[in-house]
Amino acid sequence: MNDQKSSGINTLAGIVKFADIVLLCIVGIATLIATGQELWSITQSGTVKLADLMLLFIFAEILGMVGVSIKSSRIPITLTLFIAMTALARFIILQDKEMETVALLYESISILLIAGAVLVIRFADKKYSDHH
Repeated sequence: MNDQKSSGINTLAGIVKFADIVLLCIVGIATLIATGQELWSITQSGTVKLADLMLLFIFAEILGMVGVSIKSSRIPITLTLFIAMTALARFIILQDKEMETVALLYESISILLIAGAVLVIRFADKKYSDHH
């Protein structure tokens, strides 16, 4: 009975792993399509704005995260946090020049808090890996 249970768990784990890889591939393909659409939009407008570059950078980070996730079977939380910081920075850039100062302050503090989280995670990873 234990062998049958173990076999069922292994089968389920294989299905989940396969689904994970398929979904990561879908995210990668969708990101490549979105990158192509953004490049087409830039080409059509004839100008490259900072917000366009930030969006392309977000796409590059997503592709990097997909690649690392497929290779290592782990989703690196720090890459996700970098994407969040870049997205917030892009959001600030896209806002109207007459935005409320308080909103800008909150968004900037959010970026600072996420950056602090990255530092804590990296420090904890280093400390943990040094001890083990």
